[in-house]
Amino acid sequence: MNFTQEQISEILFDLANKGGTNLLLNLTLNAFMKAERSLHQQENPDEYGNGYRYCKAMAHSKELVLKVPRTRSGMFYPSLLAVIRDEDEERRKLIFSLYSKGLTTEQVSSVFEDVYGKDYSKQQISYLMKESKSNVHKWLKRRLESHYLVVYFDAVFVHTRRDESVSKEGYYSFIGVKEDGTREVLAVVNHPTEGALLWEQELQELKKRGVESVGLFVSDALSGVENAVKRVYPNSKHQLCVVHLKRNIRSIFPCKLKEKISAELNEIFQMETKILKPIDGFNKLCTFVDNYATKYPSIKKYRDMRNIGYFTYLEYPEEIRRMIYSNNWNERLNRDYKRVLKMRGAMPSAESVIALMGAVAMERENTTYSYPIAAFRNVEELKRKIIPHSGHCSATLHNIPNEE
Repeated sequence: MNFTQEQISEILFDLANKGGTNLLLNLTLNAFMKAERSLHQQENPDEYGNGYRYCKAMAHSKELVLKVPRTRSGMFYPSLLAVIRDEDEERRKLIFSLYSKGLTTEQVSSVFEDVYGKDYSKQQISYLMKESKSNVHKWLKRRLESHYLVVYFDAVFVHTRRDESVSKEGYYSFIGVKEDGTREVLAVVNHPTEGALLWEQELQELKKRGVESVGLFVSDALSGVENAVKRVYPNSKHQLCVVHLKRNIRSIFPCKLKEKISAELNEIFQMETKILKPIDGFNKLCTFVDNYATKYPSIKKYRDMRNIGYFTYLEYPEEIRRMIYSNNWNERLNRDYKRVLKMRGAMPSAESVIALMGAVAMERENTTYSYPIAAFRNVEELKRKIIPHSGHCSATLHNIPNEE
């Protein structure tokens, strides 16, 4: 049948006017793909048609079922499908982005129903996020740089379902400061509990992924953690979190003394000083302990020589002391994790928790962490001493003398 252009336009107008927009679009797209296969066969005479396969796509908030032409060799791929595939990929990314921002699968489904007019079930949402979760897990296993100026590590505990029961499990995070002053999340891993041996295991994993040397580690004062670090990175220094120490000491005293104790602790842990060395700071802490030990005996434990590790920051230039004397960067990242996780109650699996935490970490690395920290970037003398030179991998922060 041969129609004039006017007749074709009239038929199409009549069809669209009767609510057949999607049918018209479906027929048009199928016709384009069929014509494209014909052109492909003309250019490749040995190619033969091999029927059709069906593909779903969204248009005008409705689902289209397209007939995609095939060839026997499987070498034909309609260019139109590339556009549809890109749109599907964008939709998957949007779903995972909403989910990683704190929305539940049910809320994501509601958003998509409002925007696209299509209702996705929880199972469909989970299925569409599989590829994005896989990309997060691959990113968390990536090869790392060989040298880091500082590495911070800490654990956060999340309600996780395992073996038909729910319990709080530990998720370990590492943040590294690179030689250019930018930061990155090196790892997010799961262990049901927290312990020095587990930290040592994860430090070994960092070494396997390429981390040869670290200038300084910053962490909480978990029992045995310094020895765990020394066994893996013997040339690295270690700073214990001063903020946690202050908090623990203040908890010993009654409310009426807390303000006075805080002032005394600030005097002990000075930031802007060129006089004090770590041993001097520790001696001041011991004097403080002696002043209150009679009335508050539990404070005596802070005379232990291990606590000199709280004063390692005094070996470094004043410009970076406030960034290395505590584990605050990890605490902020943990708050970001909790903000995303808190709406969900118990997570269905450890893999789901790591996927969400990894997505948060990737976003931080692409935004906040991508800007160099001026203090690290500008202290050239510090960088010269931190970065191991060729053949001298032990020339780390361990060898930096007290700045005079």
